Amino acid sequence: MIPKWKINILWVVALIAWPFVLWISYHHYFISIEGNVLDIFLFAIFMCIVALFPITIQEAPVFFVNGISIAVFLSFGLFVEIILTIVAVLLVLFRSGIKRSQSYRIPLNMLMFAVISILSVEIYKMFGGSHGEILHGNTTEIVAIFVYAISIFIINQLLIKLINFALLGQKSKFFDKGLRWELTSSLLVIPVGFVLYILYSEIGRAAIFYLSIPFISISVILKLLYNYQEVNRYLKRTGEVGHRLAQNLEVTEVFNVFMHDLVNLLPVNGAYVYQAVGEKELKLIRSEHSTTSSNESYDGPESFSMEVLSTKQPILFKSSKEWAKSMHFCSLDNAESVLSLPIEYNDQIIGVVTVISSEKKSYDKIHLRILNIVTSYLGVAIKNAQHYETTKNDSEKDGLTNLYNYRFLEKTLELHFEGNPKDLGATSIIILDIDHFKMINDTYGHEAGNEILRELANRLKIIIGDEGLVARYGGEEFIVFLPGVALSEASRMAEMVRREIQKRSFQVDNHILNQDEPVDIAITASVGVATYPEHCESPTDLIRYADRAMYIGAKQKGRNKVGVYNDLNSEFIL
Repeated sequence: MIPKWKINILWVVALIAWPFVLWISYHHYFISIEGNVLDIFLFAIFMCIVALFPITIQEAPVFFVNGISIAVFLSFGLFVEIILTIVAVLLVLFRSGIKRSQSYRIPLNMLMFAVISILSVEIYKMFGGSHGEILHGNTTEIVAIFVYAISIFIINQLLIKLINFALLGQKSKFFDKGLRWELTSSLLVIPVGFVLYILYSEIGRAAIFYLSIPFISISVILKLLYNYQEVNRYLKRTGEVGHRLAQNLEVTEVFNVFMHDLVNLLPVNGAYVYQAVGEKELKLIRSEHSTTSSNESYDGPESFSMEVLSTKQPILFKSSKEWAKSMHFCSLDNAESVLSLPIEYNDQIIGVVTVISSEKKSYDKIHLRILNIVTSYLGVAIKNAQHYETTKNDSEKDGLTNLYNYRFLEKTLELHFEGNPKDLGATSIIILDIDHFKMINDTYGHEAGNEILRELANRLKIIIGDEGLVARYGGEEFIVFLPGVALSEASRMAEMVRREIQKRSFQVDNHILNQDEPVDIAITASVGVATYPEHCESPTDLIRYADRAMYIGAKQKGRNKVGVYNDLNSEFIL
């Protein structure tokens, strides 16, 4: 972003310099206006038509009028060439919907083309160039014309690089994309411009009509070629986005990758991904926005997204004028261009993606097509990740209690004990078993027993929290994995678990008793504790010793107790 004071200086310099440049070009250089007003007018129309087909490279329009401007310079002089060129430049800038942040391009281009014109005509004169009809075989004149054309190209590129560095702080390669396209267009249109000048010298204004078709055709072909390359570039990048999305099998990471790639793929000030909740509600999943406004309000994107959800059709707005009347409640500051599309999977809308730019005409149909492809990738990636997570959850979780199952616990222990176990520090296991659970099932029914198991699982997760992993060991047995927890702390936690189970009864609704009211059932549990490295050297032994501590040290000692394995004398500490 260019500071405002620099933009103000540009305007002041341009407004002072331009009258001076026009005065010099009118009084001190060749000029031929009298009797040629109609021809000059036709050349102006010719240049404006060609200027209607610019290509935008790095947010700067490139158009192909330099061949015509050479013919104008040679026929009518520098003054006319400057006027017609700046008219074409302003036409391009305003037609492309010059952005607020790029308003500095108006005075900047006025100054640039003035400098280019003055320097180039001086070089032209240095090489013996003059005005009027060129005699056949006049090598000096021909060389001067081509040196003039080359000097325009070189000075233009040098000024662009200098301005990007001094004004915008951007360092760019000299042979960048803009230079390559400028060179390509110059090689095509400058020879045609030279022919235009020769033909105009011979047959007059008819030459404008004869050469307008090939000149405009070249501009159209170059624009189509550039658009084709841009589409291919976008398609390549969208393919890379799709590949990255497909590589991620977690829903959270899918959204993270999508958002990261989206803001790098399209010009955005705000990007929003919503998940469809039914047919009439959206839930914001991810958002990323950047604004210089002091009043940051972001409820606007949901308005556009809800419109897409209800109509099932994408929307594309190039300026706020297109949506302000119908969506006047949108409170987004500085919002102009809007692009919003549904995320679909199997003909169902599963979400909405909305991107917003603070600049006008930031999005076109090509961006709509590209985002449509990307959201298709996203829809498939989301469903694949959800399916993977469901499958993974089914394989890792116990269906009744939603705790991790024993298979997952075994894998966790194996990963924990990989490498050198001596570097791990203390690791403890707590195993608990509900006392007399068969009697509970026989008395109250298996459904009541299942309710107790589910409620006990919830209580264990609350008690243990982030300090360990709770899993269902099998039947009415539960296991708690405590990495980094020493024996004393594990014993304290085991006793706390035992007391909490005993202290509060379990209320069950689905019982077989002859009554409709819920029943409170009091239960107790026997608990066993073992710790590495005090008691064992492997994860398998750790579980086995905790299990022995529970059965021999707790259940056989009367139940509702905590047994701690003692590796030194094979006894159990109660």
